[in-house]
Amino acid sequence: MGFDRREGKIMRVAGKIAVITGGGAGIGRACVELFAREGATVVIAERDAATGEAARDAIIAQGHHCLFVPTDVSEADSVRHLIATTMQNFSRIDILYNNVGGSTMNDGPVTTAPFEEFWNKIKVDLFGTWLGCHYAIPHMIAAGGGSVINASSMYGLVGTPNRDAYTAAKGAITALTRSMAVEFAKHRVRVNAVAAAGTNTERVRARVAQGGVSQKVLDAHLLGLVEPMDVAQAVLYLASDESRSTTGHILAVDSGLTIS
Repeated sequence: MGFDRREGKIMRVAGKIAVITGGGAGIGRACVELFAREGATVVIAERDAATGEAARDAIIAQGHHCLFVPTDVSEADSVRHLIATTMQNFSRIDILYNNVGGSTMNDGPVTTAPFEEFWNKIKVDLFGTWLGCHYAIPHMIAAGGGSVINASSMYGLVGTPNRDAYTAAKGAITALTRSMAVEFAKHRVRVNAVAAAGTNTERVRARVAQGGVSQKVLDAHLLGLVEPMDVAQAVLYLASDESRSTTGHILAVDSGLTIS
């Protein structure tokens, strides 16, 4: 942590290097903005160049340090380049947030969902998370520790109809998070996940408008759709020293969905 004399507050990730995948929009963009305000140097990994550059430029315009690296998390060479570029510029990685993922309207029951949808979720959500950890964690170990936060989902923790490809990938991320937490604790590398419910992003709003989310599911969000910044706050907690004794935890940001 550090103290910002201009703002008169403690910055919770001051001086840390944070890699955030999918940082150009939605939850990722909220995390980029929050982490920068809290003192981190942020590396934005984003497949869409326009949104990645826009996010980087906005952060720099606010007086913060930020780097954008075009990245497709489903491709090993691309993620290897992301981590190598981060190391070349900053010589370490303190925080990795594997944020990329999401459900689509093509998903459905295991009996009818297209094979392509299943493999896309496995490659982007699960393998993308695996690749980020594969390339970043060795650098964290060499530096004496770090924090990895994965994007699970409430839909990977509770039974959810019509999303069998998505829930398979997110359930696997949950299990992977726990096994990595045990594996790397001896190296002071903490591994946790945030499991968000439906989040008020442009993509989710479009899905709701298209009828891709039932009223029953919307009503189960007792406090309404989760705001991206609320997820970002949970990620920040797991990235900061405030959670230094926490690993293998799946932190729900679910608007009461699991109790409704």
